[in-house]
Amino acid sequence: MDMNITSSVQDRYAEGANERQVELCCPVNYNAEYLKIIPAEVIERDYGCGDPSQYVRSGDVVLDLGSGGGKICFIASQVVGAEGRVIGVDMTDDMLDLARRNAPIVAEKVGYSNIEFKKGNIQDLKTDMGLVDEYLKDNPVTDSVSYGALKSKIQEIGETSPMIADNSVDIIVSNCVLNLVSDEEKKQLFEEMFRVLKVGGRIAISDIVSDEASPEHLKKDEKLWSGCISGAFQEHEFGELLEDVGFYGVSIDKFDDDPWQVVEGIEYRSMTILAWKGDEGAAYDKNQAVMYKGPWKQVIDEAGNIYPRGKRMAVSDKTFKTMQMEPYENHMITIEPHVVVEGNIPFAGACCGGLSERTAKQSKQGSERLTTDPSQSSSCC
Repeated sequence: MDMNITSSVQDRYAEGANERQVELCCPVNYNAEYLKIIPAEVIERDYGCGDPSQYVRSGDVVLDLGSGGGKICFIASQVVGAEGRVIGVDMTDDMLDLARRNAPIVAEKVGYSNIEFKKGNIQDLKTDMGLVDEYLKDNPVTDSVSYGALKSKIQEIGETSPMIADNSVDIIVSNCVLNLVSDEEKKQLFEEMFRVLKVGGRIAISDIVSDEASPEHLKKDEKLWSGCISGAFQEHEFGELLEDVGFYGVSIDKFDDDPWQVVEGIEYRSMTILAWKGDEGAAYDKNQAVMYKGPWKQVIDEAGNIYPRGKRMAVSDKTFKTMQMEPYENHMITIEPHVVVEGNIPFAGACCGGLSERTAKQSKQGSERLTTDPSQSSSCC
């Protein structure tokens, strides 16, 4: 990101930590029960466009990207309970101070402490900038030699003490922050999100999207960028970037009818998007099939596989498991073979790519072909 934009974002949110900036927020309805124990100064200095906390579950390990004053973290803390854990990441010292000084107050009211606030860039979840700050206290950068030493230290921190470990998070939430990352770093941001999630983990991101592409002169406007306008994703772009790094089940769960802001005829509104991390391991053929229920004639997944309504399609064991989980579970019928397939036979798919149909005879392969006698049945279907 251009350093002027970076400084503009940090300066604006530093101001927002000390004095409410009305133009930075969209109207959001949070669950009032969770707000009762959160100090007023946190609520007053909350800047968001949605409520991703509603997707958090009991026992989750939650990561909040751009946690600001900590409001979403304090809500999530109550939802996950004492068995869960919440990590907030932010780069603005004033926001971190606001969150950290209120964390003990919330912990005392709920009866447990399960929140940690870390300093870092959300597009680089390996580098703990708190540790970098500690290093710089005793090792200031004064010349090219000390600058080289700093770069080596940052690399060492990322490798030996990553801020967020691989495959360690159940759900990532974020509230109107991802748009503040530069266009050049947005893919890296999504790659980092994918890295830290557990297999089967999910994201719930509320952010600003535009109905048209923002022109360059708007992108170069520092105030519009820090105001969650010119760095906004275009509506279709959000899901495409998630797919590009490996997420599946990408779904738009909330889409505001009315725009939050209109600039030069371009509408900027709040959207909440969900997605899941799948298993990247090997895929084997266990003679399993899935059948799409409808209502569409057919659907296509992120890998380009087509599922016609009502047809048994041959899938790998990995896909079979995925189709039993959210968000697919209510749309697919999963069909096990009559005889369990032992061993690991690599899944080949159709000869020309995609999926092939798996007939009922194939599913029943190896089992005795019986004929039932209705008169022997003790009850009706």
